[in-house]
Amino acid sequence: MLEGVEKIFEEMQPMMKKLKKASYEKNMLAFREKHSHYFWEMTDYMNQAEDKEKTAKEIAVSFVDKVEKNYARKGKIGGRIQADLNFFMIYYTFPAILLTGSEYAKMIADALCGEWGARFKDSKIGYTDYDTLYKGFRDKILGIF
Repeated sequence: MLEGVEKIFEEMQPMMKKLKKASYEKNMLAFREKHSHYFWEMTDYMNQAEDKEKTAKEIAVSFVDKVEKNYARKGKIGGRIQADLNFFMIYYTFPAILLTGSEYAKMIADALCGEWGARFKDSKIGYTDYDTLYKGFRDKILGIF
Protein backbone atom coordinates (compact mmCIF):
# COMPACT_ATOMS: atom_id res chain seq x y z
CA MET A 1 0.00 0.00 0.00
CA LEU A 2 1.16 3.52 -0.85
CA GLU A 3 4.35 2.31 -2.52
CA GLY A 4 6.65 5.27 -3.12
CA VAL A 5 4.52 7.76 -1.15
CA GLU A 6 7.69 9.20 0.41
CA LYS A 7 8.34 10.77 -3.01
CA ILE A 8 5.76 13.44 -2.26
CA PHE A 9 8.46 15.14 -0.15
CA GLU A 10 11.14 15.20 -2.87
CA GLU A 11 10.50 18.82 -3.81
CA MET A 12 9.77 19.92 -0.27
CA GLN A 13 12.51 22.57 -0.05
CA PRO A 14 11.63 24.53 -3.21
CA MET A 15 7.90 24.25 -2.49
CA MET A 16 8.31 25.76 0.98
CA LYS A 17 10.84 28.45 0.02
CA LYS A 18 9.49 32.02 -0.14
CA LEU A 19 5.94 30.75 0.07
CA LYS A 20 3.46 33.38 -1.05
CA LYS A 21 -0.20 33.22 -2.00
CA ALA A 22 0.45 32.87 -5.74
CA SER A 23 3.27 30.36 -5.34
CA TYR A 24 1.24 28.29 -2.87
CA GLU A 25 -1.62 28.01 -5.33
CA LYS A 26 0.76 27.07 -8.16
CA ASN A 27 2.68 24.61 -5.98
CA MET A 28 -0.50 22.92 -4.75
CA LEU A 29 -1.77 22.46 -8.30
CA ALA A 30 1.54 20.90 -9.36
CA PHE A 31 1.68 18.78 -6.20
CA ARG A 32 -1.80 17.40 -6.74
CA GLU A 33 -1.19 16.80 -10.41
CA LYS A 34 1.94 14.78 -9.66
CA HIS A 35 0.89 12.97 -6.47
CA SER A 36 -2.91 12.81 -6.30
CA HIS A 37 -2.85 9.08 -7.10
CA TYR A 38 -1.59 8.45 -3.55
CA PHE A 39 -4.53 10.31 -2.04
CA TRP A 40 -6.99 8.53 -4.32
CA GLU A 41 -5.39 5.22 -3.34
CA MET A 42 -6.11 6.10 0.30
CA THR A 43 -9.74 6.98 -0.36
CA ASP A 44 -10.32 3.97 -2.63
CA TYR A 45 -8.93 1.71 0.09
CA MET A 46 -11.31 3.30 2.58
CA ASN A 47 -14.26 2.86 0.21
CA GLN A 48 -13.62 -0.89 0.05
CA ALA A 49 -13.06 -1.40 3.77
CA GLU A 50 -15.61 -2.64 6.24
CA ASP A 51 -13.86 -1.36 9.38
CA LYS A 52 -13.20 2.27 8.46
CA GLU A 53 -11.37 3.21 11.67
CA LYS A 54 -8.99 0.26 11.40
CA THR A 55 -8.38 0.98 7.72
CA ALA A 56 -7.64 4.67 8.36
CA LYS A 57 -5.10 3.57 10.98
CA GLU A 58 -3.51 1.12 8.50
CA ILE A 59 -3.18 3.90 5.94
CA ALA A 60 -1.59 6.20 8.52
CA VAL A 61 0.87 3.56 9.73
CA SER A 62 1.88 2.67 6.16
CA PHE A 63 2.40 6.34 5.25
CA VAL A 64 4.43 7.16 8.36
CA ASP A 65 6.49 3.96 8.06
CA LYS A 66 7.59 4.94 4.56
CA VAL A 67 8.43 8.51 5.53
CA GLU A 68 10.35 7.36 8.59
CA LYS A 69 12.29 4.76 6.61
CA ASN A 70 13.23 7.35 4.00
CA TYR A 71 14.28 10.18 6.33
CA ALA A 72 15.58 8.50 9.51
CA ARG A 73 19.32 8.30 10.04
CA LYS A 74 20.43 5.98 12.82
CA GLY A 75 16.80 5.59 13.85
CA LYS A 76 16.06 9.32 14.15
CA ILE A 77 15.02 12.16 11.93
CA GLY A 78 17.01 15.36 12.44
CA GLY A 79 15.19 18.31 13.95
CA ARG A 80 15.42 20.56 10.89
CA ILE A 81 14.21 17.84 8.52
CA GLN A 82 11.39 16.96 10.91
CA ALA A 83 10.29 20.59 11.07
CA ASP A 84 10.29 20.76 7.26
CA LEU A 85 8.30 17.53 7.03
CA ASN A 86 5.79 18.85 9.57
CA PHE A 87 5.23 22.08 7.67
CA PHE A 88 4.95 20.22 4.38
CA MET A 89 2.31 17.93 5.87
CA ILE A 90 0.33 20.95 7.08
CA TYR A 91 0.59 22.99 3.88
CA TYR A 92 0.38 20.27 1.24
CA THR A 93 -0.38 16.72 2.35
CA PHE A 94 -3.38 17.25 4.60
CA PRO A 95 -5.03 19.81 2.30
CA ALA A 96 -4.49 17.47 -0.68
CA ILE A 97 -6.19 14.63 1.21
CA LEU A 98 -9.12 16.89 2.07
CA LEU A 99 -9.34 18.16 -1.51
CA THR A 100 -10.21 14.64 -2.69
CA GLY A 101 -13.69 15.40 -1.43
CA SER A 102 -14.00 11.84 -0.15
CA GLU A 103 -16.41 11.28 2.71
CA TYR A 104 -13.46 9.54 4.41
CA ALA A 105 -10.88 12.29 3.84
CA LYS A 106 -11.22 13.74 7.34
CA MET A 107 -11.00 10.28 8.90
CA ILE A 108 -7.79 9.60 6.96
CA ALA A 109 -6.36 13.00 7.91
CA ASP A 110 -7.24 12.47 11.59
CA ALA A 111 -5.58 9.05 11.65
CA LEU A 112 -2.51 10.34 9.82
CA CYS A 113 -2.22 13.37 12.10
CA GLY A 114 -2.45 11.13 15.18
CA GLU A 115 0.10 8.62 13.91
CA TRP A 116 2.47 11.39 12.82
CA GLY A 117 2.35 13.02 16.25
CA ALA A 118 2.81 9.74 18.07
CA ARG A 119 5.79 8.61 16.02
CA PHE A 120 7.83 11.75 15.51
CA LYS A 121 9.36 13.89 18.24
CA ASP A 122 7.91 17.40 18.58
CA SER A 123 5.40 16.70 15.82
CA LYS A 124 2.01 17.11 17.43
CA ILE A 125 0.69 18.98 14.42
CA GLY A 126 -2.79 19.89 13.29
CA TYR A 127 -4.27 20.44 9.89
CA THR A 128 -6.79 22.47 8.00
CA ASP A 129 -8.17 22.60 4.50
CA TYR A 130 -6.66 24.29 1.45
CA ASP A 131 -9.13 27.19 1.34
CA THR A 132 -8.46 28.15 4.95
CA LEU A 133 -4.70 28.13 4.37
CA TYR A 134 -5.01 30.00 1.08
CA LYS A 135 -7.15 32.71 2.69
CA GLY A 136 -4.53 33.01 5.46
CA PHE A 137 -2.03 34.42 3.00
CA ARG A 138 -1.78 38.08 2.34
CA ASP A 139 0.98 38.33 -0.19
CA LYS A 140 3.21 36.27 2.04
CA ILE A 141 2.33 33.31 4.24
CA LEU A 142 0.40 34.72 7.18
CA GLY A 143 2.31 37.93 6.53
CA ILE A 144 5.53 36.67 8.15
CA PHE A 145 7.99 35.73 5.39
